[in-house]
Amino acid sequence: MNILYHLTSPSPPIPGTDAVFQEIEALRRQFGGECLQLYPLCRPSRIFPKKFYGLHQRRALRRREPTVDLHHLYYATLYPFPWLRALHKPLIYSAVTGVGQHLERGRADWLKAIHTIVSCNPRDEAALRALRPAHYRIIRPGIAVERFTHTPCPLDRELILLVGSAPWIRRQFLTKGIDLLLDAGGSLPLRLVFLWRGLLLSELQRHIARRGMNARVEIINESTDVNRLLARVHATVVLAETENQVKAYPHSLMESLAAGKPALVSGCIPMADYVAEAQCGEVVPRLTSDDLCAALQRLMDHYAGRQANAQKRGRADFALAPMLKAYGEVYAQAVKPSG
Repeated sequence: MNILYHLTSPSPPIPGTDAVFQEIEALRRQFGGECLQLYPLCRPSRIFPKKFYGLHQRRALRRREPTVDLHHLYYATLYPFPWLRALHKPLIYSAVTGVGQHLERGRADWLKAIHTIVSCNPRDEAALRALRPAHYRIIRPGIAVERFTHTPCPLDRELILLVGSAPWIRRQFLTKGIDLLLDAGGSLPLRLVFLWRGLLLSELQRHIARRGMNARVEIINESTDVNRLLARVHATVVLAETENQVKAYPHSLMESLAAGKPALVSGCIPMADYVAEAQCGEVVPRLTSDDLCAALQRLMDHYAGRQANAQKRGRADFALAPMLKAYGEVYAQAVKPSG
């Protein structure tokens, strides 16, 4: 099957460290296809207008469009990119954080050009039913769980946390809770291991030094064996101020659970519903110091039970095969001759 995957974020400086790129590669290995980079800059920018994405690739898109069977676009939320009007083959649109709460329903005619909207966020069910009642799927993401094994790490004097979803821009030191985590180290027995992406390293080092946390922080700023890294931590944390900052199901948390290590997650991130239901970690209701410290204390107080549930559920619930099967069904339906 000849699928053209539309990329709307820059390639990570350290290959293999971005969850969306990992998912697309898993799909390409299963179904084939090529990628077209429609993000025009080398590094992320919060202020670059989305309406200009893809302008530099107009000729390449026009040249490739007749040769593909379908298009698959990945973006955080639903957005009417101008180049979508030029597509004639079926379009699958994956909203990786969710469809978004501020979609203007009165200006949603462009959605008719999408064959299927895919979300991994069960909270989107009602909105998708209203927008595209016959053309949406909720697909839980999966990972290669066989890469992960459980290595016990008894909780003794301090809690060792792997910090996922590193900031792309400076503002995210606040909105992804990096500063709050560093501050929490001043009042709780906490050790942090940052899995970094090659961006803003000196900025992170300044934030650490300012709080006197150098001796209790480790930075991994290179390709690494995540399974070996998870073996020496107690849990993994992903925080966010709003739901559109990280994937609805962050890969770092799925990997943690696949290795039998609990997850600490902000309540605005949809995966928090799973963590609460499975009791395989703790939810931080709001991105505040009080809520974070309370969740950290709960995790330490109930660690044995949370770890046991993570080990019991993680590998089965986040296997890659169900995701690939579901996307295979979506692709087959999209290319099926009408009538």
